[in-house]
Amino acid sequence: MEILNAMVNGTQSAQTCYSPSSLTAAKIGKTFACCLFLVVSLAGNTLIAVIIYKTKTMRTTTNYFILNMAISDVLLPILVFPSSLLEMNEGFWFFSGEQGQAFCRVKFFIQYVSSLVSIVNLVLIAVDRFEAVVFPFRRPLIGSKLRPFFILTTWVALIVLSSPIFFGYKSVEYTGRLNCELMWKRRFFADNYLHSMPFVLMAIAFALITTLYSIILFKLKSQKTPGERSANAVKQRKEMREKNVLRMAVAIMTGFILCWGPSNIIALFFVFVWDDTTRLSCEIATYWSITLFMAYANCAVNPCICFAFSGKYRQALKSLIRCH
Repeated sequence: MEILNAMVNGTQSAQTCYSPSSLTAAKIGKTFACCLFLVVSLAGNTLIAVIIYKTKTMRTTTNYFILNMAISDVLLPILVFPSSLLEMNEGFWFFSGEQGQAFCRVKFFIQYVSSLVSIVNLVLIAVDRFEAVVFPFRRPLIGSKLRPFFILTTWVALIVLSSPIFFGYKSVEYTGRLNCELMWKRRFFADNYLHSMPFVLMAIAFALITTLYSIILFKLKSQKTPGERSANAVKQRKEMREKNVLRMAVAIMTGFILCWGPSNIIALFFVFVWDDTTRLSCEIATYWSITLFMAYANCAVNPCICFAFSGKYRQALKSLIRCH
């Protein structure tokens, strides 16, 4: 993930790969995409937070974890996108001295932590849905009293695990330009730990989430025989609500995997598979750039999924607009 940014920040000279007209077109496209992600992410995730804060019926465990993801997502347009936009159009770090060192570390640290927070919250959402569907009458493991504990613990644990990112990045000057790069004396640690952890965590989370959702689907299908009419209308409505929430949760998980998966996979290939010639090829530079923007897109995709898949979010948004 961090090598991905190093590539975009200038370790691969794009001028040797593409014509000036192609470079200009690519710069315009990247700038437009980054601005679009910035606006949609800020607006969408802010609306998610406001809706959950103002609507009591939306303050469920699943929605609190979605809110936690929204908070981590909104950090990207605030701290990462502005510097990325400037780098794409100017090619240098816009802070110098102590401010530059601090912002250099914070930028990549936030990006790293944000992706890990999303992964853990996807697991917590799956656990909550599993309990709600499979054990509806049992006291939930993640109740209202334990929600703050799980959310706080997630941030603290992942900040600690990601701390090498904060201390490893430094702002360095090459030929009059400032770049933010990972500086490690122990290359083995940087390659194996920092690049492998997101992929390993995502793989474990995906296996666990897939298992939980498979059990949930089996439970929902077994609750009602095809063609059977339930006399309990309340039970039917509850099952329908559970299915709607489940669809939204699965969509959020799918969006995350599609957005962040390619960048994590290509980072592993960069470190463990490709030789120096392959790493510095024009094709790999293009792949890096594409997967970077796919990862950036996730912070804008999540709120769109919530409004597209949840009637409650759409209704709450309409009520919020009418009040103003």
